[in-house]
Amino acid sequence: MPELPEVETVARGLRQAILGRRIVSITLGKTDFIDDPMALEQHLPGRRIEAVERYGKFMLLRLSAAGTNGNLSDDAAKQASLLVHLGMTGQMAPSPAEKPREKHTHVCMLLDDGRELRYTDARRFGRIAYLAEAPLAEELTRFGADPLEVGKEQFAESIRGRRARIKALLLDQRVLRGVGNIYSDESLWRAKIHPAQLGENLSRKQAETLWRALQKILRKAIVLRGSSISDFLDAEGEPGEYQRRHRAYGREGKACQRCKTVIRRGMVAGRSSYFCPKCQPAPYGFVVSPLPKRAATAAAEKMERTRRTAKSRIKMGQKGSDLPY
Repeated sequence: MPELPEVETVARGLRQAILGRRIVSITLGKTDFIDDPMALEQHLPGRRIEAVERYGKFMLLRLSAAGTNGNLSDDAAKQASLLVHLGMTGQMAPSPAEKPREKHTHVCMLLDDGRELRYTDARRFGRIAYLAEAPLAEELTRFGADPLEVGKEQFAESIRGRRARIKALLLDQRVLRGVGNIYSDESLWRAKIHPAQLGENLSRKQAETLWRALQKILRKAIVLRGSSISDFLDAEGEPGEYQRRHRAYGREGKACQRCKTVIRRGMVAGRSSYFCPKCQPAPYGFVVSPLPKRAATAAAEKMERTRRTAKSRIKMGQKGSDLPY
C-alpha cells in the first residue's frame, strides 16, 4: 500500500502536471470504491484543480467553486475537494485522451487541455470521495499528526506510556498519519527498537532516536520517489527507487546491513514485521516466524562460510573479531 513518501511523490507529480486545469467531463467505470459516484458526475465538471495536497496517505485535489444555475449560495457551487486514497494498487496520472485506457481504469476526467486524468486500480481497495469543506474537515479530524511536521517532544508523548506495541502505534493513523508497514519497519531498524516493544517501555532517548530515524527515512524516501515493491508508479508512470535502500522490510533471510545477523520476520499488530534479532532484541515471549526453507539454507551456508573464514584468519594470526558467536 502506498505510504507517505509514495503519496507525496504522486501529489508532487500531479501538482506539476494538472494544476489550474479545468475538468470538462467525467467517465466512470466500476464505482464500488467511490463514496457517491453521482456526486462526481454532477459536481466535478466545470471546476478547476486549484491545489494538490497530501494528507497522510490521502491526496486532496482542491477544486474551485462552480456556478450552479447562477446561484453561488448553492452547496454544489462552493469550493470542494476530491479525496483520493490509492489503496493497494491505485494509480492516478494524466494521460493523452487518445491513449487506450487500461482494463482497470475506472475514473477518467477529461481536462480542458485535451488530456485525461485517470485513476486505475486493479484491486479497487482505494477510495475516492467528493467532499464539501465542512464534511472534509470532519473527515480529517480522525487523523493524527503528520510525521514530517510533528516535533520530537510531541512524538515522544504520543507513543511513550502507551500499552501498545510500538509498531502498532506507528501504524495507527490516529497517532501518526501516513506511516505504514514499510517505513515503520525501516525506522525501527534504524533506531534499533524491536517492533513488538511496548510504548510504555520506551525511554525518552529511544523515542527521540526513533523520531530522528523516521524523519530521515521518510525524507530520503521522498527524494527517491518512494518504494516500488509491486505496483507503485508515480504520476509519470515511473517506479520509485527507495526499495533499493531497504534494510529490514522484505529482507527475511538476508544479512543485516549493520551486524550481518540474519533478518527475521514475526507478526506484530497483525502485520508481518521484519527486524534484526541482534540489533533489535525482542521482548520476552515474542514468536519469530520460521525462515522459509530456501532462506534458511542460504543463511546456514553463509554462516558456515563466515565461520570458515574466521577460523582461517585465526590460524594465520589475524584478529578473529568477525566470529558470529
